[in-house]
Amino acid sequence: MQTDEKILIETLLQAFDLLGTFVFAISGAIAGARHRLDLFGVLVLSVAAATCGGIARDLIIGALPPASIQDWRYVGVSVVAGIITFFWHSKVTRLQYALLVFDAAGLSLFAVVGAGKAIAYQIGPLGAAMLGMLTGIGGGVMRDVLVSEVPAVLRADVYAVAALAGASVVVLGHSMQWSSQSTALAGALLCFCIRMFAIHLRWQFPVAKPPEPPAG
Repeated sequence: MQTDEKILIETLLQAFDLLGTFVFAISGAIAGARHRLDLFGVLVLSVAAATCGGIARDLIIGALPPASIQDWRYVGVSVVAGIITFFWHSKVTRLQYALLVFDAAGLSLFAVVGAGKAIAYQIGPLGAAMLGMLTGIGGGVMRDVLVSEVPAVLRADVYAVAALAGASVVVLGHSMQWSSQSTALAGALLCFCIRMFAIHLRWQFPVAKPPEPPAG
């Protein structure tokens, strides 16, 4: 029974991981369409947004080749999301709120999975939490850099902090020897709730003010 439950949990995690990949890929494709890129450019952005966080994490911890490259489904799902967005951009953008919800879910899952994988590779607590955050936000950072924008996570949005909070729960649970499934669920739930509260309540960090121009 325990083996069946483990297989079920792993299957669900894989399904949610691919769903998160799909949603992040759509965010990249929307950015490409907004900047009037051609089909190839839109696909590049969709793949980058969906996979770069995981690739960066795997390169840092030495998990080679990176899972996003080794498993064709990640690139395949990203390409499908890019094609859908390219040809039906106006319809996809109408689902903005649903995409925000799925994006929050994808961020949550990527953060806890990233932290868990870092722990499995004997990374210390601080490093594991940071790598969990990187897994969640890395794709979005690469997406914004490719279209010459300041990454959204560096401007004001409560996004990276949500990922860091979720990853930190996984790290804390591991250090306290709690159930890995329970801590992963708790971490994902915390990240998701922070992100959704930030969206609904418009939480933002203070923005740096430009220097005052010299008098005269």
